Amino acid sequence: MTMYQNFKLLKHFIASLAIFFGLILYDAQAKKPIEAKQDTPLIVGDVFRDCLDCPEMVVVPAGLFIMGSNGKRTAERPARRVNIMAPFAVGKYEVTFDQWDACLKDGVCTHKPDDHNWGTNGRPVINVTWYQVKTYLLWLSQKTGHMYRLPSEAEWEYVNRAGTITAFWWGNEPGTNNANCKDCKSQWSAKSSAPVGSFQPNPFGLFDTVGNVFEWVSDCWNPDHEGAQNTTAPRTTGTCDLRVIRGGSFYYFNKVSQASYRAKNPTGVKSYWLGFRVVRELP
Repeated sequence: MTMYQNFKLLKHFIASLAIFFGLILYDAQAKKPIEAKQDTPLIVGDVFRDCLDCPEMVVVPAGLFIMGSNGKRTAERPARRVNIMAPFAVGKYEVTFDQWDACLKDGVCTHKPDDHNWGTNGRPVINVTWYQVKTYLLWLSQKTGHMYRLPSEAEWEYVNRAGTITAFWWGNEPGTNNANCKDCKSQWSAKSSAPVGSFQPNPFGLFDTVGNVFEWVSDCWNPDHEGAQNTTAPRTTGTCDLRVIRGGSFYYFNKVSQASYRAKNPTGVKSYWLGFRVVRELP
């Protein structure tokens, strides 16, 4: 066996260990969310929400990972190691229409998104601009007394990968019915968004990080990773009237849903294939 073959086997072994231990660590992902209390510290693996209408959150661990790739797609190069210095909480699901409606009822959000005639029950909110999302996050932060925000691009790729190193968290091929993308062979593929949580969660206990709808992140668009820090800080320089979007959608082929794939969207433009997920900072 050649040195290269040995290296490939080692990589697959490490990835398998990551998935195995991830699944053990997050075996409690099916438990009911707890109501977060000010005097009770949250720990890795906790599933919680700060209010009845708030997104359900999962506490993910600190760690490090290789972000991007050195493959053919220029936007993903160069690959680099990123350090996640502390645990943080991230939405278990994409934010839904029902959760957005709570902001509308409080009179803070003023935009009522179009559901594209797919219905709103359990589906990710779509047709929201980057700035409208920022209004929702401000409302959520004020309502709960905690800092809610969009994930940085590095945080997003970290929780999408969830300790894995393959194109998708389950492997290098899209397979059948693992996610909702154009050629992922689900009942919603190439047709519409799916209700959140319709597929298996990744090893961090997060749903729909692959496909369904693209997700806004906080970073300004840059054409590649050149000059990016080795931290989770968002990039605040570049073309800031364009923001990074991640994860692919039901409308696009599977390559767009791969963990390292990067795309962009104008801040003031909404779409039926674009939504978002939230991050909550921990004390």
